[in-house]
Amino acid sequence: MRIASGATVCSGHRSPSLPYSTRSRPASTQSQLIWRRRNSSRTNGSAKVFLKANERKLVLLSPLRAAESDSSTTQTALSVEIPNNNYNKTLISDDGFSLSKVSFGVVGLGVGLSLLSYGFGAYFNVLPGSEWSAIMLTYGFPLAIIGMALKYAELKPVPCLTYSDAQSLSEKCATPILKQVKSDVTRFRYGDEQHLDEALKRIFQYGQGGGIPRRSAPVLQMIREEVTDDGKYSLVLVFEAKALQLSDFEQRQAKFASFFGPGITAEVGKGEKDLYEVRLISNTDPKSSS
Repeated sequence: MRIASGATVCSGHRSPSLPYSTRSRPASTQSQLIWRRRNSSRTNGSAKVFLKANERKLVLLSPLRAAESDSSTTQTALSVEIPNNNYNKTLISDDGFSLSKVSFGVVGLGVGLSLLSYGFGAYFNVLPGSEWSAIMLTYGFPLAIIGMALKYAELKPVPCLTYSDAQSLSEKCATPILKQVKSDVTRFRYGDEQHLDEALKRIFQYGQGGGIPRRSAPVLQMIREEVTDDGKYSLVLVFEAKALQLSDFEQRQAKFASFFGPGITAEVGKGEKDLYEVRLISNTDPKSSS
């Protein structure tokens, strides 16, 4: 096996030491090569490629396994920087308090159980306030029942990633429907099986001719607010669909644009594993909008 520095490693022979590169490289170069060297050993195994998403680096590992009599192990790593459109953009944290982030099921259940616990304790003179025990038991029981019902029917909000440049465009470029979609999927909902259930039912036509079975329906995992290469605002819907293919989304690309329109363009793409992305791009020109 030949390595980029020119040294050749053959199975069954000792590999020569890899010298560290002493040539200086420009700091502005996007692709930076980083060589790492350890003690040499015999080769056994093929090269493997790993992608580290957090560091946004492509790492090529050539494991060199030592013989049973040797105790040293050699790994040669090649790290290449990969450019990304959103790499240098700032994410806006959403840590502020909002009623949409509050689960009424948790609140009702917590208050109801607290009233019931204290009411029983006061009724049996374990806790003070025996004169209020009847009132606490009267209101605590229905509150606990309502809280359990809301908790059972609760649909949690999905995460929302917002980039700084997209936040500045969202107010003037996002259509009312896109704003409503973001508001609906980022708050607790009750009684719905999943987010955007009505929209997905019409787009994928559950149980109808040319449609898909309801058990194969995509599930919304998260949304992103970002800016396209031509400077337009877009809301990206990330779905998980284990039983669907990219072609199933491409066939319904026009339906996505029609349902979430007017004033948008829909694009679909394949993400990692079973994830699919539907990008809803606003047609509003940020330069001409007031």
